[in-house]
Amino acid sequence: MELREIVKNLFKRIPFWLWGLLRGMLSPLDLGAIGLVEQRGRFVLVRQSYRPGWYLPGGGVGRNEPPAMAIMRELREELGLTRSAPPELIGIFVRKTWLYTNINVLYRVRDAEFDFKPNMEVREILLADPASPPPGTAAGARRRFAEIAGRAPQSPYW
Repeated sequence: MELREIVKNLFKRIPFWLWGLLRGMLSPLDLGAIGLVEQRGRFVLVRQSYRPGWYLPGGGVGRNEPPAMAIMRELREELGLTRSAPPELIGIFVRKTWLYTNINVLYRVRDAEFDFKPNMEVREILLADPASPPPGTAAGARRRFAEIAGRAPQSPYW
């Protein structure tokens, strides 16, 4: 069995709540970069392999990696981003959960072009209208969409 298959099976067998517990014990502070990836007035949502629903794309920021570089790397890995305008900083959001603190740096990435292929982390994507996100869209993504659509004041909460 290939290493890739072993890791894939491991992701399937460990419950989602256990990942949170392990993550909190190993690293109580988590820095992430999240993207509002725009293509012709619509925004990319991703369906991940390890949790249900639709989320904004992004991921962890590596050691000594600027968040703006991290979001572009994540978008290349997750979406197959081929071209876009430079990322624009929108805000920094902090969320304290059970054992760890999650800090997300949010960027808007305009004029995105990508060649998406399903992968181990992202199973599918869709281009959503911020005025009417699809059922199952995560609460944080819904709040960001409401802000873009001008229906809500900017929230300090992710």
